Amino acid sequence: MGFSRNSTAISSYSERCQKRTEKAWLGVTRCQSGGGRQGASFSVDSALVQKRPGRLLDNKMPARNKEQEAEVLQWIEDVTGEKLPSQPYEDVLRDGVILCNLINKIAPGSVKKIQTKGTNFQLMENIQRFQAALKKYGVPEEEIFQTADLFERRNIPQVTLCLYALGRLTQKHPEYTGPRLGPKMADENKRAFTEEQLRASEGEVNLQMGFNKGASQSGHGGFGNTRHM
Repeated sequence: MGFSRNSTAISSYSERCQKRTEKAWLGVTRCQSGGGRQGASFSVDSALVQKRPGRLLDNKMPARNKEQEAEVLQWIEDVTGEKLPSQPYEDVLRDGVILCNLINKIAPGSVKKIQTKGTNFQLMENIQRFQAALKKYGVPEEEIFQTADLFERRNIPQVTLCLYALGRLTQKHPEYTGPRLGPKMADENKRAFTEEQLRASEGEVNLQMGFNKGASQSGHGGFGNTRHM
């Protein structure tokens, strides 16, 4: 009998806690339709949702640069020797065929198999093979676009930035002598110094610091003392 009463009390307490929780959730913003309780609906306050930690408030895609896109297409034509179709930028690149041809011209044999026709899944494999070839060529992973960025047109500017990164990187590959994309990278200026030059510069630094051949300011009583007028 005592066990039954305890079970009932626990069950009743759990129900009250659950109801209070539901009220707290559903009472954030109450939107009634028809003026009465019947058919009432509730929604979470958007302001509270936006204040949740870690939520990205601005999902806007970076602005597209038509001049850069035109420059990329012209560069692809120059490298591959193919006349590209007169279609929107993203449609020209979308199936990945032209991208695979591009990387094969820059680094022959990078993509072994290219799907010119097929399902969406097969065409997306072209993009994935192109991405793998970029990594192997040395393009940083953070600069490589995602498959959906191009195939689903989620972030076309990132595609452009990636192709500029590829064009920039070709300048570090002496075996590539084709057309360039973007500004010329600064040449590395390495200098070789002899042992005599290094020793001479070391002596100059020591002299400037006051430690030439054991010389120092020890015994100089005026250093750090207050000047008396």
